[in-house]
Amino acid sequence: MGRLDGKVAIVTGAAIGIGPYYARGLAAEGAKVAIIDVDPADRVVAEIKAAGGTAMSIIGDVSDRTAVQKFTAAVEKAYGGIHILINNASLARMARLSVTELSTEEWDRYFAVNVRGMFLCVQAVVPIMKRQNYGKIVNITSGTVWNGPPLMLHYVSTKGAILGMTRALATELGKDGIRVNAIAPGLTSTEYIGGRNDYAEYRQAMANTRAIKREEMPDDLVGTCLFFSSPDSDFVTGQCLVVDGGAQKH
Repeated sequence: MGRLDGKVAIVTGAAIGIGPYYARGLAAEGAKVAIIDVDPADRVVAEIKAAGGTAMSIIGDVSDRTAVQKFTAAVEKAYGGIHILINNASLARMARLSVTELSTEEWDRYFAVNVRGMFLCVQAVVPIMKRQNYGKIVNITSGTVWNGPPLMLHYVSTKGAILGMTRALATELGKDGIRVNAIAPGLTSTEYIGGRNDYAEYRQAMANTRAIKREEMPDDLVGTCLFFSSPDSDFVTGQCLVVDGGAQKH
């Protein structure tokens, strides 16, 4: 406890899914947490405050430059700095489409949120982190980059782009004391996925591919997020850690 005392952490897309687990985990270690999401994150903020933590949230779209800049300015004004960015916001509830069925509008929509959104958030926090000569950026990619599931080209392509961004940013920003790493979750049983009967067979099939043969839960990702956010990883940058119970081995 207390590894992140005095630190300020932004978590994007933390109203639902895995994001609330990241936010609560960071707050439990002492970070002041700020959330931006297109959905209200009031419940997550209330949970953090009830546990004795500090949190705020703003409704906003990470693909909108103005919204991101206003949010970042509000966080710095409220908390006095920004030390950690968890780039988690992502479109994932997609129609499964073949490459010939995929429209340019759908392709662009996924890249707008999953890639441009990350870029805009990084662009907004980097000047603050440079002034501090310290920062941690954690980009959430996906294990699908390695197994390339069919009918998900738009989603998988965005997650591959995030790997490239992570490596390029790590090289560019290392001299400024900013570390940039990525987490690649496997299929995770969030409330959405875990609550759908049509996913039950697929969840079990994925569990069978793992060395640890069970479903992946959101809590399984929090420790890695905290490692990349804390001083424990101050000499680690440009890396991607796959957290999927041993389905991918590389």
